[in-house]
Amino acid sequence: MIERRMLTEDELKEGLKELPGWDLLDNKLHKQYKFDSFAEAMGWMATVAIYADKIDHHPEWSNVYNRVTVDLITHSYYSVSTLDLELARFMERVFRTG
Repeated sequence: MIERRMLTEDELKEGLKELPGWDLLDNKLHKQYKFDSFAEAMGWMATVAIYADKIDHHPEWSNVYNRVTVDLITHSYYSVSTLDLELARFMERVFRTG
């Protein structure tokens, strides 16, 4: 079970260090992924969607052809939480092992 809580500023800075290409944009974790094809992008999204449902935390994201733009925030806190970091880490693992 993932602890659900807001991150401190220091925890957020440390978390971003381990997430290549991720930034803080409008108080959300933000990244754009690029894939070799639309099918690959959709497959990645499907894999992430299953995990997001499992942890009951869902991304704000959009897909255009081979690009997926992701924003992560915990709406109940209006801030980035432990769940956002966990989901971003999962996205990175799946992207790298694709």
